Amino acid sequence: MDTDEMPRLGGRQQAWRLGAAAAAGVPVWLSAGVLLADGQAAETGSWFATGDPLVALGCLTLLLWRRRSPLAVAMTVAIASTVSMLATGAALLALTSISTRRRPVETGAVVLAYVVASSLAVGLYPVEDGDGATWLERAVVPALTAGIAVALGTAVGARRVEIRSLRERAESAEREQEARAAQARALERNRIAREMHDVLAHRISLVALQAGVLGHRSDLTPEESSTLLRGIADGSQQALEDLRDVLGVLRAGPEDPEPPQPSLDRVPELVDDARTSGLDATLAGTVSGTPPDTLGRTCYRVVQEGLTNAAKHAPGAGVSVTLEGAAGGELRVTVRNVRADSRANARAGARTVRPPTSGFGLPGLGERVTLADGTLDHGPAPDGGYILIARLPWPHQPRER
Repeated sequence: MDTDEMPRLGGRQQAWRLGAAAAAGVPVWLSAGVLLADGQAAETGSWFATGDPLVALGCLTLLLWRRRSPLAVAMTVAIASTVSMLATGAALLALTSISTRRRPVETGAVVLAYVVASSLAVGLYPVEDGDGATWLERAVVPALTAGIAVALGTAVGARRVEIRSLRERAESAEREQEARAAQARALERNRIAREMHDVLAHRISLVALQAGVLGHRSDLTPEESSTLLRGIADGSQQALEDLRDVLGVLRAGPEDPEPPQPSLDRVPELVDDARTSGLDATLAGTVSGTPPDTLGRTCYRVVQEGLTNAAKHAPGAGVSVTLEGAAGGELRVTVRNVRADSRANARAGARTVRPPTSGFGLPGLGERVTLADGTLDHGPAPDGGYILIARLPWPHQPRER
């Protein structure tokens, strides 16, 4: 583990670690003092009472920089423990700290320095005569304590690596989740904008149809002219509102609510608007239940495209819209243009005025229906008109418990 990646310690965390290191050295220092008194070494006893604690204090202070320069601090403290029994705890803490880096060469060098220092420290404090037991104290006991410190430091380092890995994976998953959410919001806003664009195109088509009738008909009564003018005004106002909605969706931020989308329940309103605009439109059929939002929205778009095409290509023809279906079967949408007679064609006269299209037309509608696992058929009808039929699967919805 690199030094920069090691977590910073707070004041309390630093204090209890240094306190534990000082406490660990006290038993070693006291036991050495007891044995030293029996050995009657006056000169060493003077160093034991003054110099040893001062060196230990310096080692504890030096440990404050063990994470900035781990190898240098650990080697310095290990070597300094040669002349200070009280610094044994500081040396073990330094060894544990550098072991968290899990670098065998650095750890081995500090262990060797610590074991050698412990052996030399026994020579500084002549507590016993040289015999077999002295070698055990000089080599085996320091090696065991160093092994415990290394094992503890290695475990702590492995735990830190694991925690850092889990944190990075959690942060990565969170970033991916945010990216997917942002992408989903962008796709949804674009989809809503396209659908609202279709609504806007339909509004303008009706306005153009009404304006064409006014421009080519001179035999309209004042009431009929007033009705068409009101339709143009209302359609223009609604088109402006739809345009504001489209721009609002495209400019919307992640936290802004999305406007409600048209569904099956607004098909009668769509037919009424077409009838007000001059189309002889009728709505029939029976739909049992309420379809899902996606299915209802697709049905709305089929009817809208059919009425728009009727207003553009057959302004004098009658248009019949039929909706049939139930859950567990299919939702069938039929838009049929009836052949217009000569009188209707003469009254319409607006064939020369081409209202704007939605920009997608039947190919785009076919793609929408295909995405809903449905089928779209359109073409000339046997009676000379034009027919548009969409079949959309309507699966059973699970009941709420």
